[in-house]
This record gives sequence, structure tokens and C-alpha cells, in this order.
Amino acid sequence: MVCTNTLYNEVWAGNLDLSVTELPEAMKRKRHKDSKPREHKKGYGKDIAQRPEIAALCIEEGHWEGDTVVGRKIGKQAVVLSLLEKKTENYIALHISGKDADSVLSAMQLLKEEFGNKFSQVFKTITVDNSPEFSGFAQVENWGSQVYFAHTYTSWERPQNGRHNGLFRAFVPKGVSIESFSPEYILSAADELNGRPRKKLGYRTPEELFERFLDSVYAASGCGSIGHDGSQRLPSCPTL
Repeated sequence: MVCTNTLYNEVWAGNLDLSVTELPEAMKRKRHKDSKPREHKKGYGKDIAQRPEIAALCIEEGHWEGDTVVGRKIGKQAVVLSLLEKKTENYIALHISGKDADSVLSAMQLLKEEFGNKFSQVFKTITVDNSPEFSGFAQVENWGSQVYFAHTYTSWERPQNGRHNGLFRAFVPKGVSIESFSPEYILSAADELNGRPRKKLGYRTPEELFERFLDSVYAASGCGSIGHDGSQRLPSCPTL
């Protein structure tokens, strides 16, 4: 069985009787490996080149990729802050009031309150875009996590989060205002994605694997875990 990447590479090389335009995902998959990533123009924090290698290998839980999902681009609009845990592929989607640094940090503060003093064990590293809405994201390091910033126009540096944002578009189409969707709907859409068995996960679900990860994190402190909006499990003991 030929893998998907090989097939797409053959199409780009012109070795198959197919046009690139016949494959809707081709442009998303094209990676200009020979081009050098643009240097950061703004020093928001540590460059992705400084990130430990284990964060990219998907062999240890606790390494995340983050981005924002935009609806309409006219005026100040609500957006979705998305976070993807790389090993379990658990996807978090949070409705935030705008595409700005304060809104992003407010959402992260809520997550900090949810996970309490175990936050840095659940979020060991987080790699985000270097867009303005993440200009203050390095403050998350005050909670013990390590934050890294990808380069401009290098979506392949955060591939899993980008792919899941694409899946999320089935629930929040491009061009439709995020204001049209409630925070509860955004959470339920992420829950739907997390409840789908994945072949690459041995036909287990991201939800199942992430719950197991949380159980291992909180077991040492004697805390159990409870459902969050029906599926995402968070600590049931006092966290602060």
C-alpha cells in the first residue's frame, strides 16, 4: 500500500495522470522544504528552533500546538482559540471575544484555573504562531510551561493543529461569523472530533487517550477526574 504522502509527491512531480487541481488537498500538503523560513520580525519569545526534539516526535504527552480559527474578517469579531495535544490528538476549541492578545490570554487563564497546579504537566510545551494575537503568549511560561513561536508562513511547523482546524471547519465554515455560534456549540464541536476513533491511534479516540493521560497526571495527588461539558475530563479535586 502506497502512503498518501508518496501519492501527492508523485502528482506534484507530474508522474501520474492527474492534475493538481483535481486534488483539493494538494495545495495544503505542498511543502516548500527548500525555502528558508522567514526570520521573526518581532521577538514574542523563544523560536521553534529552540524547542526540544521530543516535542515534535509525538511520543510523549503534554506537547501542544496552538492557533486561532477565524470566521468573518470584517471588523472586530469573535474567533476560536484552538489547541491540539500532539500525541493523543485531543483538540480544545474555545470561543474568545476577539483576535487579540488579551482575549487569548484570558482563555489561557481559564485553562490555568481548570488544571490548577498541574497545568505545566498537562501543557509541557505549546507552539503557536507569531501573529499579533500571540504577542503576549510567552506569559504562559509564568505557569511553568514552555512556549515556542513558529515562523511566518510555515504552517508545516504546526501541522497537526492545522489539520484539525480544517476538520473543525465542518462545524464552523469559512466566512461565517464566529458570533453566530455559542461557546457551548464550539465546545461540542471539539468534543465531536475528540470522540472519533483514529486509525493512527489504534482505533482509539483522542478523548480516551487524553483522559488516560490526565488520570496519570492527577493520580499522584489523589485527584480523580470528571467530565467537562460531557467529555473533556478535568480534575475533580481543588486545583489551587
